[in-house]
Amino acid sequence: MRGLRGWVLAIVLAVLIGGFAYVAQPRQDSPEHSSNSDAGNGTSAARLFAQALDHPTNTIEGNFSPPDQNGLMFVFTPTSPYTADHANQTAEWVRLGGVLVYADERGDPELDRAFSVTRLNGFVPSQKQLANPVLEGVTAVSGGSIATPLHPSATQVPILRTDGGFPVGYIQKYGLGKIVVLSDPLVLCNGYLDKTDNGRFLSDLLGLVGSGAPVGFDEYHHGLILSDFAPQAWVATPWGAAILWFLVAVFVGLLLRGRRFGPLIPRPPEVARADAEWAVAVGELLRRSGARAITLGMLATASERAVATRTGLSAQPRDRFWNALYARAPELAAELADAERALYGSAGGDAKVLSAAQRLHRIAYPPARHRPRTPTTEEAR
Repeated sequence: MRGLRGWVLAIVLAVLIGGFAYVAQPRQDSPEHSSNSDAGNGTSAARLFAQALDHPTNTIEGNFSPPDQNGLMFVFTPTSPYTADHANQTAEWVRLGGVLVYADERGDPELDRAFSVTRLNGFVPSQKQLANPVLEGVTAVSGGSIATPLHPSATQVPILRTDGGFPVGYIQKYGLGKIVVLSDPLVLCNGYLDKTDNGRFLSDLLGLVGSGAPVGFDEYHHGLILSDFAPQAWVATPWGAAILWFLVAVFVGLLLRGRRFGPLIPRPPEVARADAEWAVAVGELLRRSGARAITLGMLATASERAVATRTGLSAQPRDRFWNALYARAPELAAELADAERALYGSAGGDAKVLSAAQRLHRIAYPPARHRPRTPTTEEAR
């Protein structure tokens, strides 16, 4: 009965949390203004509009490469900054005849450098932006509440200004191509194209290239952003929220019931192993792996190290050890050298290796000699 109450409580809690998540779930959002997003601040409508005007469109993903020459490319708020190489590549593409629409609230450092874009500090109201006669049929467009004003040079012609006269968009001839810079990308986003003259403004921008010219949307520089890690990024549908909270309910139910997933399995106590077992294991491993040369080298090195300790010499470097051993104990040196030659020459199998190893062991660890016991005083009497 206690377990049943726990399950009922877990189910009721899951339903309440799931209902709250569904009601309070934030709407889809695309702060980077992706052309793959149907959100109000996405730009999928701009891509569909270009297709309706018979422009072949593509999203630039995987590898960064601008459209074919004499085409148009939209760059909306890069979240992965441009490298100097990509910015220079884009500038060269525009110089040879491409048209770039660069719309970014904050500005990309490398793109701003490549195209000499200067932005003023601070923000100005930008809900209503007035157009000049350069844009046919456009008198005003609607954007976000605030924007960072631009500071155009003599060759950068303002096309959009706020009510206060601050430029928020300009067009510039750049080599054989053109660049349009906007500090408020929302004027080209899905939720704003039906406001005032925003749709005509987008049409005028597409008219900067010839009929049938390719139009690309830079998605390569829309990398990971903070909102990608928010819950709405992966629980953006009712089904996703339902699955998540079902898992929460199961976990809470198991927690309330206090049931284990299985019986406790005691950890077997560790058994201390003798040194001989480790030696046998290492020897068997070396034998199975066919590491004969390694085994012989280990035996010889261990013997030389033991002899060096017994005679008070240093085992390294090896040449100096042998020279010192011949000088201090020539008979021991000759016996050790002869035993090592026998070891390396034991090609008759394990029996000969064992015999040579035993000989080395006797040299390295000679048995203690028997010393006559001194008789006590009473025994001497």
